[in-house]
Amino acid sequence: MKLFNRDLSWLSFNYRVLMEAMDDSVPLLERLRFIAIYSSNLDEFFRVRVASIRNIKEIDKKKINKRLDFNAKTLLGDIHVEVKTQLDEYGKILDHIVKELANNKHVICTHTDQIPKELGTDLLHYFKTHVSAFLRPISIDNAKTLFLDNQAIYLVIKTEEQKSFLVNIPTNHLPRFSKYHFKDETYYVFLDDVIRQHADLLFPGMKITGMHAIKLNKDADLQIDDEFSGNLVRKIEKQIQKRNLGSPSRFLFDSEIDEEMLKILGEKLKLAAEDMVVGGRYHNLNDFFQISISDPKLVYPQQSPIRSSDLEKSRSILERIESQDHLLHFPYQSYDYILQFFNEASIDPDVEEINVTFYRMAKNSLIGESLISAAKNGKKVAVFMEVKARFDEQNNLEWAIKMKEAGVKVIYSLPGLKVHAKVALVKKKDIMYGFFGTGNLNEKTSEIYCDHGLLTVNKSMTQELSYVFEHLLTKYTPPPFEQLIVSQFGAYEKFIEKIDREVKHAESGKEARIIIKVNNLQEQALINKLYEACEKGVDIKLIVRSICCVVPNENLKVKRIVDRYLEHGRIFYFHNDDAQEVYLGSADWMERNLHRRIEVCFPIHDDLMKQELLTILKFQWKDDIKGVWLSPEMKNDRPEKEGKVRAQTATYEYLKDQYG
Repeated sequence: MKLFNRDLSWLSFNYRVLMEAMDDSVPLLERLRFIAIYSSNLDEFFRVRVASIRNIKEIDKKKINKRLDFNAKTLLGDIHVEVKTQLDEYGKILDHIVKELANNKHVICTHTDQIPKELGTDLLHYFKTHVSAFLRPISIDNAKTLFLDNQAIYLVIKTEEQKSFLVNIPTNHLPRFSKYHFKDETYYVFLDDVIRQHADLLFPGMKITGMHAIKLNKDADLQIDDEFSGNLVRKIEKQIQKRNLGSPSRFLFDSEIDEEMLKILGEKLKLAAEDMVVGGRYHNLNDFFQISISDPKLVYPQQSPIRSSDLEKSRSILERIESQDHLLHFPYQSYDYILQFFNEASIDPDVEEINVTFYRMAKNSLIGESLISAAKNGKKVAVFMEVKARFDEQNNLEWAIKMKEAGVKVIYSLPGLKVHAKVALVKKKDIMYGFFGTGNLNEKTSEIYCDHGLLTVNKSMTQELSYVFEHLLTKYTPPPFEQLIVSQFGAYEKFIEKIDREVKHAESGKEARIIIKVNNLQEQALINKLYEACEKGVDIKLIVRSICCVVPNENLKVKRIVDRYLEHGRIFYFHNDDAQEVYLGSADWMERNLHRRIEVCFPIHDDLMKQELLTILKFQWKDDIKGVWLSPEMKNDRPEKEGKVRAQTATYEYLKDQYG
């Protein structure tokens, strides 16, 4: 059956992000942040996915698979065409946002001519005192080959004396923007332009004739032997250092740079024609995140996390969990209760053991600190640290070392697998407390990611969770899971069974319904099952934020929501002849999640909690303000009718009524 290509589908999602930057109803600074998100997303896409496709093509040159070589070439061509189309629109949107910000007296100077002459003294002082300390010009003419740092930006400077140089723009040491108040306006000056204005000080006696920005993306995927032996930490650290040496995946250059210089750079950087991508005057526009404006009309209105009156009144969160399960929805509800869960476990004298999985830790993790305290307080603490979490390897390693030094038992990545589960287990002599989540144990991302977390003492669930940890810590083979759905232990088969069960109900004339909410949907066999179930009369609703390889039709619709917060929770609903099974979990329906990771999905037993989740899903399915329909042409189609439902706003108001 027909499937969308995963990479082109992802580009469709990133265009949906760009649509938020176009939306006049979004506050101006937030629109600029969506520009930054789009830029950051696209950068990672080239560093990881495009580099991976290019690697496939390179393998094919050795005649391993001629057909794959053709497909890879075709796909790369399709990607570049789509990206170019999007970037043309991106430039126009950015220009509009910059003009509107200027109308609000916040001027982002996009050319040196826009910088008031009165700021000249301050900029010269800044250049002489700070900027020049980090500038390291390199002669292009004298170099046989050139080396550019991954993602770093440079100026190519040409002189009338027929000399050319590379000058680094040191954003790894200095802010990208300098902020100045002049008259009644605020000016934001690119670091690039601070250097441009004073480049003559770098090349005394020469006349500069051209200055153009360039940037090189490189393959950023770590090449780690999954069947590793020896010291994994050292291998990871070594590969992180090698990330800067990866193969080129995209060379961005200012469209006004001359052809002769481009040819010279291509030769000295050993670039292929397909590496060369026309860009604008400035690169790395994810740095727009650095611009902060306090004007309330330019940002989203403040939305304080909802506190639970039940949990607030109790002196012990563990005691409250003993009396009833607590389902929390972030960032609408306060993440403080998760911090309190770990903090109390670390000081409670009756707690004997704490087990946790980490995939992406916060840089200044309070949970990490509480686990260190627990170990120092004599508890047996074991942490499974995934050190293959892309771009978080270094931070995870640093935390692992810090916790290990404090007496925490740290177990690292498993051969051939990533552990993506978001779970924790606190053990007393006669009771166990479980945390089951859809998102990382990370208090920073909890402020902007929509996720769900369950705190429970359910004996069956916590016992099965203890089997998961025993497997991670000792390679123990657990008995069959009855409550939890665990990747590597029949998760794929269980989802297939649940779809087949709905088909049987439909065929026997009963009501049959499936609702799947995930970040990514790509696993081919499950998609084929959904197609089959739809044809047999099962009512299927799909809410997929990012990659979706399902091709929608009249009976199988796909909703995509991009709004203030990143939709990240995974929810699986099966009507089951009105028994209504609801699962939450860490697993997307991707090949990697179901076949190459350890994931934990968990049931919601409480009927009120089920209805709460179904209400949230109802808001999302009806969202006609920030929700779009994925079309059979892979477009983001806005609803035809005037928007009335905004899921994230409705969810916040609903939960405030329930718990506020």
